[in-house]
Amino acid sequence: MKFMKLGSKPDAFQARGKSVRYVASELETDVTINVGEVKFNLHKFPLMSKSNRLLMLLSKAGEENEIDMADIPGGPKAFEICAKFCYGMIVTLNAYNVVIARCAAEYLEMTEDVDRGNLIFKIEVFLNSSIFRSWKDSIIVLQTTKSVLPWSEDLKIVGSCIDSIASKTSVDPASITWSYTYNRKLSVPDKIAEEGLNFRDKTDSVPVDWWVEDICELDIDLYKRVMITVKSKGRMDGKVIGEALKTYAVRWLPDSFDESISDALTWRYKYLVETLICLLPQDKAVGCSCSFLLKLLKFAILVGIDDSAREYLVKRISLKLHEASVKDLLIPARPPQNTLYDVELIQCIVGRSLMHGKYNQDVKHEENGDFILGHEHVTLMNVGKLVDGYLAEIAYDPNLTICSFVDLSRSIPVSARPIHDGLYKAIDIYLKEHLSLTKAEKKKICGLMDVKKLTTDASAHAAQNERLPLRVVVQVLFFEQVRAASGVHALNNNARDTSNSTTNTDEEWEKTAADGNKSLVKQMSRTKIKDEDFQTNGELLKKNSKSTKNGVQLLPSRSKRIFDRLWVVGRGHVENRSSETSGSSHSPTGDASPLVHLQDKVGTPSPRERV
Repeated sequence: MKFMKLGSKPDAFQARGKSVRYVASELETDVTINVGEVKFNLHKFPLMSKSNRLLMLLSKAGEENEIDMADIPGGPKAFEICAKFCYGMIVTLNAYNVVIARCAAEYLEMTEDVDRGNLIFKIEVFLNSSIFRSWKDSIIVLQTTKSVLPWSEDLKIVGSCIDSIASKTSVDPASITWSYTYNRKLSVPDKIAEEGLNFRDKTDSVPVDWWVEDICELDIDLYKRVMITVKSKGRMDGKVIGEALKTYAVRWLPDSFDESISDALTWRYKYLVETLICLLPQDKAVGCSCSFLLKLLKFAILVGIDDSAREYLVKRISLKLHEASVKDLLIPARPPQNTLYDVELIQCIVGRSLMHGKYNQDVKHEENGDFILGHEHVTLMNVGKLVDGYLAEIAYDPNLTICSFVDLSRSIPVSARPIHDGLYKAIDIYLKEHLSLTKAEKKKICGLMDVKKLTTDASAHAAQNERLPLRVVVQVLFFEQVRAASGVHALNNNARDTSNSTTNTDEEWEKTAADGNKSLVKQMSRTKIKDEDFQTNGELLKKNSKSTKNGVQLLPSRSKRIFDRLWVVGRGHVENRSSETSGSSHSPTGDASPLVHLQDKVGTPSPRERV
């Protein structure tokens, strides 16, 4: 920290209690100056020789020799510094007291007209030659200016500090020689001395956003002015601006919001959030992360900011929704909503996100024989995956209506869900948490899912899921058998690599089903399913899985009962052709295979098998 010593005489100021200051001298004091609650017993001549204001006041005081100066900026502490300077006593100026001393000197009119080399001149030299050239001292001085407003503003100390700080933020990190982490345990020079780093290592260790933490101690008003100046210079990258705003928000916004806090604190949070919103980088494609924007939105709703600021946040979030996480979207609902989370708001953001993006959903680029999804398509699939994860979280809410669940799910285009595992998980959770659903409601929510787009693991789970309607289970089993019989083993095998995954269209599935059913009927007619082949948990014994042929998968207990019953019903369709097809490796031709007809007969299961 920079400092400057003035005067040469020993400090002779002494205190009597907390309210009296006097100068220990052989000469009796002849004037009393009241500054707030403190009385200063001093001598006229030293004061009148340096201060034009005291000269005029003392000349008019008459025999009373008592002056009130309650309005002096900086109070008793600032006046004492000026008084010591008048006496020629040693006084030390630093970043913590130089502002109040400068304002008090201005108040006392300690100019060059009164005495050459007066206090105002010396302080100005100290500020310009030392304070404003120091990163650390400039921040400290700026913090102290608030206590002496508007004096510090009128004397341009605030503006000079802000310009000094803003200029230093845009300096090339390789040129920084001062400590950029003075509020941390170990600064860069200390690291050099301790670890023996050379100059090259030192410069490489300075990040571009080295300054963001240091200015977080500033009050929001001063911080706003610094950031506006930094942005106006046009040399700071939007990502760094976004990081600075995020760091400040982490420093001052609480992790959770208690509605019982005072109105004053609520107003402070509201002003802070509104200020951060207005400071967001203009480049909407970069800058602040979507996670940070959603955090701002969450607080904006809690403290009740203006609709225009909230609308602006929603617009910014919708442009970067694909970067968010499910946790970021869990924004608590406010009355009159009775759900745990604000589902309507998220649905609005999702809708705007899909409107902004001109997604190339159907085009794939081919390089070296490999199909690669376009960037817009990958972004769209990220949004789809995000929404499915959000649906799984809100499905636990007992107050979430089926209409809200269905509407949010349907807001995602078909191409955004190449795999339906995430949607199936959300549906399963909703069915588990909402046991009072009617049969029609279960059918409605399960209609969101395409069983052809489930991976093998998800299909295995769905086939044993007692909560799913019977028709859905039959569809799962049917398409799994078609997939196994047709040798379509690569479909949705790798759910983690969605960028290279492909799915069959409905037309391809219909063609596959038509071809596969011919061999499937014969295969299933030769397959004997025995109770002892299944464990109580529905898993197959290893010996049975080894004995299956041509990819036919044995079924769990519930699925076995379904197919046993359906096979008996459906055998009538092929009984007359059994003699024609015996010994042949091909299924009967003509109409659709028996299993296709069987699917139409599962609409009225027995009460024992209803879900």
